[in-house]
Amino acid sequence: MNMGMNIESVQGASRAGKRERAFDLSLPARVTGLDAVGRRFEERTEICSISAQEASFRLQTRLLIGSKVLLHLDVPRTLILEKPLRLMLSGTVVFVKSEDSRGKKQYVSARLDRGYKLQSNS
Repeated sequence: MNMGMNIESVQGASRAGKRERAFDLSLPARVTGLDAVGRRFEERTEICSISAQEASFRLQTRLLIGSKVLLHLDVPRTLILEKPLRLMLSGTVVFVKSEDSRGKKQYVSARLDRGYKLQSNS
């Protein structure tokens, strides 16, 4: 019984568990990995939300739940941060939702791995 919801446009919708504080912000990012058909991709986007455990972003590239991604975040210089930094994180896709009827853009959430790498971005 389909109650008007397009099941094909939502993957991983039942995310259970305790949520930690996420920050809604817009940071430039580059996402790389393998797409839904196993081809290598690289796409520039912006992070929509991030916490210590999860990052969310939008992509044109189609991804599947369980896909591994590498995120390169450009952290700008601030009053506290003297130089801009590049933060590199890896994670596993845990949620994918098509955002338009043509499926051109997806909202993606990735569970982040514990390790990260930081380098100067000047």
